[in-house]
Amino acid sequence: MHEAVFACGDAPRPHLSTMTFSLELDHLAVACRSIAEGVSFVESALGVGMSPGGKHAAMGTHNALLSLGPDAYLEVISVDPAASRPGRNRWFNLDNHAGPPRLANWVCRTDDLDGALDAAPAGTGTPMALARGELAWRMAVDDTGKLPFDGAMPALIQWDTDAHPCKTLPDVGLRLRSLDVFHPEASGLLEVFPALKTLGSVTVRHGPEMGLVARISTPDGTRVLP
Repeated sequence: MHEAVFACGDAPRPHLSTMTFSLELDHLAVACRSIAEGVSFVESALGVGMSPGGKHAAMGTHNALLSLGPDAYLEVISVDPAASRPGRNRWFNLDNHAGPPRLANWVCRTDDLDGALDAAPAGTGTPMALARGELAWRMAVDDTGKLPFDGAMPALIQWDTDAHPCKTLPDVGLRLRSLDVFHPEASGLLEVFPALKTLGSVTVRHGPEMGLVARISTPDGTRVLP
């Protein structure tokens, strides 16, 4: 792993009609105290088994994965107790996670991470290059380990090869139908990063606190993952 840092310019944020980067929902992240606890939570909620993931040595985390169809997936992620401390705050604010597993963050992929970051709110992060097996990607990670708007802002990722988890995970019949992103300052998030308005399956809406609710169709009907 190596880290590459790019300065975000002071250029005006683009309007939807002038966006130079693509934006699509890539995956959902369930934060938990242990992988076993997170996997049990997801499997109970959705009624299907998860697949093993891998380790992120640069972050001291590990995960398990679940297909949500050809274009999206779900990740259960936690601190890896066998890993060395990374010397920095872990992504998804995992150093401060407490309580039961929960749908804590969402991740959008783009074809131009630098351009997306130029348009994103301050604190979205700087690109970090990562790889595991055939997978290679750059992800924006902030030094605090947190994302703007209490995590209502998605993490941004750019896949650097044709390999993608969706292409290798078994299709267990799940499909993401909708994702509701709640925050007291939802309108402010949409104002500073209007690209979120292009995501057809995602609704950013006002709520008393930050929260994510995913509606997922399964072989046994629609389930809700909070």
